Amino acid sequence: MSARSELRFPEGFVWGAATAAYQIEGAATEDGRGPSIWDTFSRTPGRVFQGHTGDVACDHYHRYADDVALMADLGLRAYRFSVAWPRIRPDGTGPVNPRGLDFYDRLTDALLQRGIDPIVTLYHWDLPQSLQDTGGWTSRDTAAHLADYAVAVHSRLGDRIRTWTTLNEPWCSAYLGYGNGLHAPGERDPGAAFRAVHHLLLGHGLAARALRAAGAEVVGITLNPADVRPADPHSAADAAAVRLVDGLHNRIFLDPLTGAGYPADVLEHVSRMVEPDFIRDGDEKTIAAPIDLLGVNFYAPTYVAGRAGAAGGSAWPGTEGSVEFLPPVGPLTDMGWMIEPASLTRLLERIATDYPGLPLIITENGAAFPDKAGEEGPDGTGWVADSDRVAYLDGHLRAAHAAIARGVDLRGYLVWSFLDNFEWAEGYRKRFGIVHVDYLTQRRTPKESARWYQEVIARNGL
Repeated sequence: MSARSELRFPEGFVWGAATAAYQIEGAATEDGRGPSIWDTFSRTPGRVFQGHTGDVACDHYHRYADDVALMADLGLRAYRFSVAWPRIRPDGTGPVNPRGLDFYDRLTDALLQRGIDPIVTLYHWDLPQSLQDTGGWTSRDTAAHLADYAVAVHSRLGDRIRTWTTLNEPWCSAYLGYGNGLHAPGERDPGAAFRAVHHLLLGHGLAARALRAAGAEVVGITLNPADVRPADPHSAADAAAVRLVDGLHNRIFLDPLTGAGYPADVLEHVSRMVEPDFIRDGDEKTIAAPIDLLGVNFYAPTYVAGRAGAAGGSAWPGTEGSVEFLPPVGPLTDMGWMIEPASLTRLLERIATDYPGLPLIITENGAAFPDKAGEEGPDGTGWVADSDRVAYLDGHLRAAHAAIARGVDLRGYLVWSFLDNFEWAEGYRKRFGIVHVDYLTQRRTPKESARWYQEVIARNGL
């Protein structure tokens, strides 16, 4: 056995997989579920590939028991899922829908019976449409509604669920939802994007405080921090571009979450597009509610250069005219994203250095590839060859191990995703799962990567 295949992770390292409600559940109008912004967005012509919706998705709402059995077969120790806000409070603010909570009750019990630790994400982008109708995340009221919703979910599940995360990737919710319109609700207004950033963070702080008061054991948040790199490490212009993009992507979230408040240079940049009067006295203290865990979602690095007249990036408001986002170089995933595992090591080390004392868990990491379905496996069963995904996951797990070896407090790794699913604006044409889903029959077939990951978990290493 070669030295390359003998890495071991720390005792107690958490191995699991992740999904999100709108991407897998389906049952969009069943048992009292109300419409979300993604129901509306996916029905708006031209927004989602070929008009795909999450109406059925992977039908996990009806097939959860079989899915949990498959998780157990693969040896998963943890499963990160999101609760659909529109199932719990269909209009966002009114009475709790008990049938919605019943589903997550059953799911939680099924996981625990199989020895799988449930990790809850309270908000993974599916805002009730009724709240969007009154401003969505541009409205301060939505932050308070998030906290109320968090308490409602905890009141039913808090006796069995240990780990709670408030938000998934507020960068996407704010910048893609309100800045460039690529995601629901599809608005294109830099000022609205920054308002959304603040109200998402405020909602996190209020929800974290409420969860703690209700007795939640582990409270955290999941970000998608970027490893932002200069095209030329010796260029002052490129360094300035890195500083700007890092501020908009990383520091605008991490600094206030960890008690440092919003960075001055970021607020100066924001004020060129909108008056930050939405930040009120006491807000930054609320946002800095203590957290026990930071979820890190990572897929690819970001390379930038400082160029006068550059196009900038629509997902980073105000970078027009000064920042060039370099096109990725191969090899690429099916999303066109660059594969560079070393960037994960750098990112984890940077977070550990700049924000010490904050335990980390990789809450998403994975890749879309054009998988080959229908082949016969070595045991005579169905098989999906995805050696590219195996190589991607292997490389990034080695990068994560390197960060641990350098002192990073990394507690676990959750692959994205357990199932092929509705990939937001890409619809069903991109497959991230370690389990193949035939969307016509809903048949699940573990891919080569699933069996590989099963072995990784069993040996706690590579």
